[in-house]
Order: sequence, then structure tokens, then C-alpha cells
Amino acid sequence: MTGVAPLRVAVIGCGNISGEYLGTLSAAPTVEVAWCADLDRAAAARQAQRYGVGRHGLPAEALADDGVELVVNLTSPAAHAPVAKAALEAGKHVWNEKPLATDLAASAALLALAEQRGLRLGCAPDTVLGPGLTAVRELIAAGGIGTPLTALTLMQGPGPDVWHPNPAFFFQPGAGPLFDMGPYYLTTLALLFGPAERAVSVARTSRPSRTVANGPLAGTTVPVAVPTHVSGMVEYASGAAATMIFSFDSPLNRHGFVEITGSEATLALPDPNAFGGTITRWPLGADTPEVIEAPAAGNHRGIGVLDMGAAIRAGVPHQAGGDLAHHVLEVMCALDRSATEGRFVPITSTFPAPPVRSTTLRR
Repeated sequence: MTGVAPLRVAVIGCGNISGEYLGTLSAAPTVEVAWCADLDRAAAARQAQRYGVGRHGLPAEALADDGVELVVNLTSPAAHAPVAKAALEAGKHVWNEKPLATDLAASAALLALAEQRGLRLGCAPDTVLGPGLTAVRELIAAGGIGTPLTALTLMQGPGPDVWHPNPAFFFQPGAGPLFDMGPYYLTTLALLFGPAERAVSVARTSRPSRTVANGPLAGTTVPVAVPTHVSGMVEYASGAAATMIFSFDSPLNRHGFVEITGSEATLALPDPNAFGGTITRWPLGADTPEVIEAPAAGNHRGIGVLDMGAAIRAGVPHQAGGDLAHHVLEVMCALDRSATEGRFVPITSTFPAPPVRSTTLRR
């Protein structure tokens, strides 16, 4: 992209996750981070100073800057849709942290608004664009496991109240283990199996409140308004099926467990909440597995923004699109609804298969 002007970006939401994004974006020559914005002016000022960002202030001030082309929306889940809507209405492309919204109506409205305005809408997770899961997609597309048939995923631990300094939002609608961690696993499955058709689940809430363990709020309690354990099954239009657990109720940490079984082999995948890792392939009838090391990768949250920026400049589709995020949200909503209604819930949305291309970080 020699000779192409860097994409000017405003980061809105300067909380815990913003440092990971800003570390990636501020080092990339294809992007210029022009603003750090937050309702907490002090938080915006701290991140701007730390990452050498020229301007900081309130979200409305960043949105009023005609030079900003894309907004990276890192607010809390309840604010994802309102902030994205305001950014689209201001003529900016939008990259949202996951989930795209907390309900399907708001998500669909964002897709419609982006299309109406001729703007791009992208959404985390961008870990699926890292070398680990890119290698998995290429291997399966090349027939490396035969016909993909089933998946098993596990994500369990004691919950973010034991490590996060301000974990209240994790236990409110739009979060919980399903909506907070589910996008990593369900986006991976969507890219490997295609669109889902129906889902069923059971869910439990272990206790009505949680006690913050670390930081300045240690010892305070936060209310729990969502299920903290969800066990589900999803069927895909391709004929594949997946079994999954998402839990904040287990003293035993078991994160990043994803197995894909095909007619010829089973794959143990890298952690979908990371960018690289080890792929283990167990061929049918083999005594030992084949171990495939994906290229080393650190924590590069923000590569989805870089991919989106490059796609905007080139006039080609970006990989982590809003229609994919909307579909994953519908799967999560179906699992959530099934736990209440005690039945399979149909899933009607779909998405085009995104291109498979490596997303490199040039420093």
C-alpha cells in the first residue's frame, strides 16, 4: 500500500481492552490513531499520552472530526449499538468489539444503516484472522480432515470477578460467558462449518451476586443478571453439529478447547481467543498425531481493523464483517432463548464466506 494515506481512526472507549488495540494500531503504518475518546476524559487522556495519540476527549468530539474515517468502538456491550449507530450517522466506518449488539433488532438496524450509508461495519473477534485459525481454515478447505462432521468446545473457569478490576458488566445482559466468550468459539465454528440452522441449550445461574477479588473495588459485590453456565448444541446447514459449554462457574480453568472431527481426522485447534498456537491432527487409524505449529503470534487485537482499513483502501471485502457478527449474535440469542423455552430455536440469518487471507503486521 505504498503511497496510500493511512486510515484515520478514532478509538472510543478507553477501558481495559483499549491498550491491546492501541498497541497494535499505533505501531501500524497503514493506520493513524487520531483520537482517544471516552466519557471519562481522564481515561482518554491517559491512553492518548501513553500511545502518542494527538487528540483526546469525549466521543461526540471525536465523531465531529471530519477527518476521522473509522471508529473503533471499545465501549461496554450495552453501548456497542448506540455508539456504532452514532458513528455511522456521522459518516464513519465502524469496527465494534464483540458482540455487535446486545439484541438482534439493534444488530440488524446497524447492518441496514451501514448499507444505506455505503459504510463498512466490522466486528471482533479478529483472533480468527491470526495465523493459527487461518492455517486451520486452509487445512480443512484442502481436505485435511475429510468432510467436517462435528465439533466440541469447552470454555470454563471461575469467572472474571476473580481477575478483572471492574467486572460488573460481565454479569449483565450482553455479556456472561455466552455473550462475552461465545463469539470466539462460535465465530470459529461459523468460519469452518458455515451458517447455523438451529440451537438448543440449558443454562444455570450459580449465585445472585459476585464479589470483586482484585483492584480498588475488591470486596464489593456486583449483581448477576445472566446465566453463568450454558451448555448447548448447534446444528449447521452443512450437516455438521457442535456441542459446547460456556461457564463462569468452574474452579477448573479449561479455556481454548476446540476439536473439529471430520470423516478422515480430528483436529485439536489453537485457542480461539489467541492468534497463534499448535494444531494437532489425529488421522483415522493413526497411532500418533501430526503436530503443526502455526507461526508465532502475540496478542494483536486490532488486526481486524488493519484488515478492514486495507480492504477499504483496496475496495475489496474485509474478513470480519458485520453480517458474520450478526449471525453469531443470532446463534447466541438462540442458545439463550432455548434455555428459557426448552426447545430448539431456529436460526434464519446467513453470511457470505469471507476471503481467507493472511493479516500481517508490518512494523
